Amino acid sequence: MPVAPLSPQEIEERLAGLPGWPLDAGRLTRSYRLASHFAATAMVVHVAQVQEELDHHSDLTLGYNTVSLTVQTHSAGGAVTEKDVELARRVEDLAPGHGAH
Repeated sequence: MPVAPLSPQEIEERLAGLPGWPLDAGRLTRSYRLASHFAATAMVVHVAQVQEELDHHSDLTLGYNTVSLTVQTHSAGGAVTEKDVELARRVEDLAPGHGAH
């Protein structure tokens, strides 16, 4: 089932509840800093698990002690959809448990 892109106003409304997740070049983005490489790696595994649960995958980058995500819906032409917002919320909820900021 196709997913409808959110309007600019809908994106703005949803991002109001997701501080730290700006719209950048038509995609939601966020980077987290963690205490160590091991902590960052554990967070990546946790995010990957959530992506599998949602059947929605982002670009996920592991640095030494950073985790970065770029979220958009490819099946909606690269637009931001409700699926992207849900993934961002889920990541935002799990990040503190990994000590991410």
